[in-house]
Amino acid sequence: MLEISLCMIVRNEENSLPRCLSSVRRIADEIIIVDTGSSDRTKEIAASFGAVLYDFVWIDDFSAARNYAFSKATKEYILWLDADDYLKEEDQTRLEALKRTLSPEVDSVSMQYNLAFDSEGRVLTSLRRNRLVRRSRNFRWIGPVHEYLEVYGNLYSSDVCVTHEKDKAYTDRNLRIYRKREAEGESFSPRDQFYYANELRDHGLAAEAAAYYERFLDGGQGWIEDNLQACLRLGECRQQLGDYTGAFSALCRALQYDKPRPELCCRLAAWHLDKGQYHPAIYWYETALLLPRPADSMGMWNEAYATWLPNLQLALCYDRTGEREKANFYNETALCYQPSHPSMLYNREYFRNVLGDKYVSLQPGVSGSGSSG
Repeated sequence: MLEISLCMIVRNEENSLPRCLSSVRRIADEIIIVDTGSSDRTKEIAASFGAVLYDFVWIDDFSAARNYAFSKATKEYILWLDADDYLKEEDQTRLEALKRTLSPEVDSVSMQYNLAFDSEGRVLTSLRRNRLVRRSRNFRWIGPVHEYLEVYGNLYSSDVCVTHEKDKAYTDRNLRIYRKREAEGESFSPRDQFYYANELRDHGLAAEAAAYYERFLDGGQGWIEDNLQACLRLGECRQQLGDYTGAFSALCRALQYDKPRPELCCRLAAWHLDKGQYHPAIYWYETALLLPRPADSMGMWNEAYATWLPNLQLALCYDRTGEREKANFYNETALCYQPSHPSMLYNREYFRNVLGDKYVSLQPGVSGSGSSG
């Protein structure tokens, strides 16, 4: 059985760290905790789990801290987590099985990273991250902020999932780091251009964000998944700035990089819907429902754009075109994904009233003046 060093960097994580470490305590053979300046009980909690503790002076560089943590590992493989990550029971079992069966020739293991959930606990947003790496390969973290682990060689895609549940408010820390680097005259890599644009967008600075998205895309050096997201977010920024033609152009630009994804289809549909162009909107929403998730993609995936959202919007579009039986069908389909969604439940009552005997529900036990299916 292979042995694992868990390597983490932390600061003031007394609330989330116990959950994280509890979820891997029977899996990690060594716990390395690098503290970057905690003033709460973080170190005390880490020590209670048998962690080996190191201090690291914070220098506005996440990669430097993570590489330092990796340098302290002694086991065959290194697993990394953030304090607000954890493994659910079924994923603990999967990782334990992986420890017993993983070939020692594997250099890096990717795991699904589940980021957002609906009210029923189903995963809405996820991506894959390289999580478990062979220590002898000396893989390095790259980038002071929004860092990534540069891996290569024999890669394995596992069924283990890491769950993320943030318990801290978002701050402008990353934006401040980028601002400082920009003021110092640093020339940003394509990846930094993209992530700086994201920070600007997240802080409501649409004009600056748009400029950086354009610089990133015009450079032609971005990762395909970042290119696709940049087009979507550039479209969003341009629309916020009142440039609706520019927004549409930005969305269409995504078609240069890959086949349409559900999110792009929904964004194009929404653009037409805002203009009252229901038939083009219907086309794009229906297309979103037909598209599979790209195989083995490491990019972001938002389940809503492939399931309940286009169904709900199709209910609206078909109602506006007078095709209310179709509209009811799509609303009922949306309810199969989100059975307690208030807008869908409101729609159900509306269709029950306007369709009368033609009303049909897709859920057992739900009926109106007509039949139920």
